[in-house]
Amino acid sequence: MSHVELPAANATSLNKPLRVLLLEDSAADAELIERELNRAGRPVLAERVDSREAFALALRDFGPDIVLSDHSLAEFDAPAALSVLRAIRPATPLIVVSGGIDGRTAVRCLRAGAEDFVTKDRLDRLPSSIEAALAVRQRLNTLTPRQLQVLGLVAEGHTTREIAQRLRLSAKTIETHRSEVMRRLGIHDLASLVRYCVRVGLVAADE
Repeated sequence: MSHVELPAANATSLNKPLRVLLLEDSAADAELIERELNRAGRPVLAERVDSREAFALALRDFGPDIVLSDHSLAEFDAPAALSVLRAIRPATPLIVVSGGIDGRTAVRCLRAGAEDFVTKDRLDRLPSSIEAALAVRQRLNTLTPRQLQVLGLVAEGHTTREIAQRLRLSAKTIETHRSEVMRRLGIHDLASLVRYCVRVGLVAADE
């Protein structure tokens, strides 16, 4: 784990280190990314992993605020990482940071839920991309884990009855959670709710 710095999104978060998980098999490339983040003024804690097992463990134990992922690890690419991320920390954004990415792969990553992609020769874009990713998800921080779970299932198209059966709760309880989620997010209709969930990667665009 290393200490790097990034610009603060707002004054209230200035003193709180941002936890950055690097899914990267090249230690040299990870150092380049950290060096770029180190140019700014907010403390950051960074941890690097390079396998599915280590990634899942770090999501639980390290608890990152954001994930920076290469898209082409030998057996674990960015879309696969996004699937694991949604299951463990669905509100955490993922940005693809790659040495090179073709248009088709970029679209695939974005449809799978990636917030953005940044090439390694343009790492100067990374701080602003991180801030944008965190800002659009700020409202998700007001939700409880159960409310996030209900939100994801609603966005996937499950009915209240199906969600109640899956979570072993009453339909009335699910309706209460759904109403509270929409109130906290400031969203008033299902279409807008689904669009927001796709936008922040809670569900893949093709689900």
